[in-house]
Amino acid sequence: MKPRSAEGGGNARAVWAALRPEDRAWLLDVAAQAGPGGAALVGGAVRDALLGVTPLDLDVVVPDADVATLAAATGLPFVFHPAFGNATVTLPDGRAADLVRARREVYPVPGGNPLPLPGSLTDDLRRRDFSVNALALHLSPAGVPTLLDVTGGLDDLRARRLRPLHGDSLREDASRLVRGSRLAARLDLTAAPELLGQVPAALDMAGRTPRLWAELRLLLHEPRPGRAAGVLRGWGAGSLLPDTALLDALDARRDAGAAAPFTAYAAALLHAAPDPEALAGRLNLGDRPGALLARALSDTHFPDGTPERELRALLRPDAYEPLTGKDVVALGVPPGRGVGEALSHLAGLRRAGQVRSADDERGALKAFLARNV
Repeated sequence: MKPRSAEGGGNARAVWAALRPEDRAWLLDVAAQAGPGGAALVGGAVRDALLGVTPLDLDVVVPDADVATLAAATGLPFVFHPAFGNATVTLPDGRAADLVRARREVYPVPGGNPLPLPGSLTDDLRRRDFSVNALALHLSPAGVPTLLDVTGGLDDLRARRLRPLHGDSLREDASRLVRGSRLAARLDLTAAPELLGQVPAALDMAGRTPRLWAELRLLLHEPRPGRAAGVLRGWGAGSLLPDTALLDALDARRDAGAAAPFTAYAAALLHAAPDPEALAGRLNLGDRPGALLARALSDTHFPDGTPERELRALLRPDAYEPLTGKDVVALGVPPGRGVGEALSHLAGLRRAGQVRSADDERGALKAFLARNV
């Protein structure tokens, strides 16, 4: 089936104008070398351009060209992935652009990897997750742009509606449920009834969909991870994560300008998890979030504005900042070995629960110094 154009050239011109000049030049070069089928910019870049967001990620489908040959012809560094017949090209500014041969996909086993098969540009658009991600800006070899909409994505985009492309979409790939929550939170989209109706099937397949964990890790990189987790809860899929109240609190602190990096969100999730070690392994978090959590729960002093202080304020709201070496010197302990002995004494009192404020520590320090004069 030949893809159909969408509403004249206004949408195509809007997408084209939203692209960076250097990206337009690269796309024109690719289309000119890609054979009679030209090339199509697909997915998130087209969606974001129509929403007024400057596109950064370039995903390009070519119906006719050999991808490896075309990638080499760009003169840019690239890596070819033979399993799916696509190439990742490194643009001059360091961003990655994907060149993909048009294909269709079948899922031999729900939750497993799809099997790629040769296909048309229409097939390629219809294999995608949501209608708003199935829009394409096609460029002829002469560089003429046409916006293609084969799934009704434009209407859904106008309605800010997130709709899967077929009735088994989330069962085939349950990771789409998490990806959808990320998009909905970031772009203020509402779930279509077709999506909500597929949530139970997606949850049934979650344990057999390894890609779902990678999507949950990406959720922690969103501008507002707590909001994305809240979308999952609202869709009835809150069971995919432990309690996410701390993520909501971190969103609020990040919005206020606080330091809340990915590791802080991951540490907050570990704190809420019944089995933090297992969750860290499934999400491939590495050691840094756990180490950050341990520091936040400790009595070690950290300056204002650090992730440790931000987490501590949430995890231990009654905690106080213990005296530092500088404080101890100001209270009369000469610089040197005595400072360490005083701090060690105070740390022991904190562990025993005998001091509960900085004033308690000052009083305990004065008593300690009086005994050791």
